[in-house]
Amino acid sequence: MTLKIAYLGAQSGYESLVETLGGAADAVHVEANPDALSQALETADGLLDASMAVPISDAMIDAAPNLKIISCATTGSDHIARESANARGIAIHTLREDADLLANLTPAAELSWALLMAVARNLPAAVAHTRAGNWQREDFPGTMINGRTLGLVGVGRIGGWMARYAQAFGMSVVGYDPYQDTLPDGVERVTLAEMFGQCDFVSVHVHLSDETRGLISRELLEAAKIGLVLINTSRGAIVDEAALVHGLASGRISGAGLDVLDGEPDTANHPLVLYSQTHDNLLITPHCGGFSPDAVRLVCARAGQKIMEKLGL
Repeated sequence: MTLKIAYLGAQSGYESLVETLGGAADAVHVEANPDALSQALETADGLLDASMAVPISDAMIDAAPNLKIISCATTGSDHIARESANARGIAIHTLREDADLLANLTPAAELSWALLMAVARNLPAAVAHTRAGNWQREDFPGTMINGRTLGLVGVGRIGGWMARYAQAFGMSVVGYDPYQDTLPDGVERVTLAEMFGQCDFVSVHVHLSDETRGLISRELLEAAKIGLVLINTSRGAIVDEAALVHGLASGRISGAGLDVLDGEPDTANHPLVLYSQTHDNLLITPHCGGFSPDAVRLVCARAGQKIMEKLGL
């Protein structure tokens, strides 16, 4: 009997998976909703998840008797009911195992920098202004980032790229990362309290864990340098989002650029989304930082290889 691999994600990744499998197993492109995934997993031997759009629940795993591996074409896997998977002996793999592959994949870092620049120059509001037939540049004063200070919460792969971008733009860079023995050249090590007290911009680049959940706390945000801009393309739960809304509304936080929200993708009534609908100082994108077809093809090929290795294909 031919093995079945369920796939969640963009078409480019599905095509890469099919090419990687080379006919050794059937790939099924599953619609990104809980009902479709539940049905697909009932007969699946493996799952390649390139979207993280659907939480993989205890019930889904319990109803998937043949499932042996979940291979994520992402660095995160916090959407998976790990206890149930571990109890079943289902292997869970992520791109965190593939440092060499990730080293030169830059879409997430590039979006982080784009958000920083867009917030600093209030770009979406300025574009909307001209689309409406207006032309008042005085309504859109920009922040010159040359000479400002960027703080990096996490100075690994993506944080390292951010440091390069910032230095190229003439910024000073400080970093907080207890797991890096040495930081990149030109990055000064500081505590989180020091970072938030002195930085003009702070960008978050850490994985979500019990240790990092709520790491960017209310206390840090309330003590931040007035006018701070916060960028978060990691996970929403790393930031105290209620405190961020308050900081934006009060003006202590002058702006924020977010690619992630706690509870995504069910965000229609999220307080930050609601705030962004009436305020120009908050930009939110739909967790698209790592989504570039070129990168998707590469990471899905690697995730597919892990499935083949696990299933002996």
